[in-house]
Amino acid sequence: MDPADVEYEPVSVKEVLSEMKDTAELLIDLSYSAVLNGSDDIAREVLALEERMDILQLQGRMSLLMAARNPEDAEQLAPVLGVIGAAEKISNAAGDIAKVVLEDIGLPDAIRAALPEAAEMLVRATVAADSPYDGRTLGDINMETETGVRVIAIRRRSATGKRRWITNPDRETQLRENDVLLLRGAQEGVAAVYETVAGVPYEPPAVADPPIEDLERAVDSIILMKDMSELAVDLAYGAILFDSEGVAEEVDELEAEVDALKSRFEAWVLRAASRVEDPVQLRGLVHLASATEVISDAALEISEGVLRGLNAHPVVAVAVEESDEVIVRLTVAEGSTLANATLGEKRVKTETGMRVIAVRRERPPAADAPNDADEWVIQPGPETELLPGDVVIAKGTRAGAERLGEATGDPQLFDE
Repeated sequence: MDPADVEYEPVSVKEVLSEMKDTAELLIDLSYSAVLNGSDDIAREVLALEERMDILQLQGRMSLLMAARNPEDAEQLAPVLGVIGAAEKISNAAGDIAKVVLEDIGLPDAIRAALPEAAEMLVRATVAADSPYDGRTLGDINMETETGVRVIAIRRRSATGKRRWITNPDRETQLRENDVLLLRGAQEGVAAVYETVAGVPYEPPAVADPPIEDLERAVDSIILMKDMSELAVDLAYGAILFDSEGVAEEVDELEAEVDALKSRFEAWVLRAASRVEDPVQLRGLVHLASATEVISDAALEISEGVLRGLNAHPVVAVAVEESDEVIVRLTVAEGSTLANATLGEKRVKTETGMRVIAVRRERPPAADAPNDADEWVIQPGPETELLPGDVVIAKGTRAGAERLGEATGDPQLFDE
């Protein structure tokens, strides 16, 4: 990192916080994809993004120090420093996950073979000079509808060679020669899009035979920990945006769930070590579990001010609100459009523009366990049915959130 990149200059704290939020969320996704797909290319993109996050957090801290002129300012801005520090922890944890791949810390080569068939893959592709996509917008290409593949981020260099990221590109985003696209989707669709983008066939990595009989179980745990920690980060920023103690409490519950998953996962790794020829190859899995716990802990730090009843500085809420996406928490009302219907039947994503990322459902108490925790459905699909009383967590635009609020019959969308 060039020290000249972080010399003090007047920057908008709001813009820095907004970019840090989007970058942190992207880092989580990319780092786990690097592990699950055994991709050195994706892992290197994580480290590049981590370097960008280092610059952002230094710029944010310097701007906050310049803004604090008296004890009252310091009191209001202290929680903002906490949000910046937590985002940096997420970035560092993602970097640690990427290094498991790049530094061969110890990971079964067959981990990709244990992925569920329905799991999506993430691939890095550079736009070739003769690509049919060069100069066209994502809306014009209609990639996701036509192929099931979406561009989750773009890395671009300016004429001066400066590198910048476009997170959550939309239909107006134009693709250019030498853009590095991060593509997510099923392997068949990704392979076709990759060839169109890069001009060369996609070559999937070789899949080794699993050295452990129940490696699939470990992979399922990794995916679940990734989904839960990513959801915790989303909810943490949502708690700030809506100043919602209820959302912050759900972050607390998710953090506890990740802790429990980590303990069970570590126990599995220790048992598996006795069944493999070289136990050192499992060391990376322990690193992975530890980094996941750091991410969930950081999410809890982001929402800690709300849990403690402290008012967030307005710049934090505005930064979250003006980032590329917003997150909402809605309760399905009896008699509403979505009550007793599946997400697919109501075409929720198409009709509202919102992607439902989780559903929390109250679990009926069992006779021998009256305090059972609520049931989480993470990454629900078209067949997921919504029942009255379900809490829906969704991401998208503010306008889309309002449409989803009408469909759920929840009048408290932006009133928390």
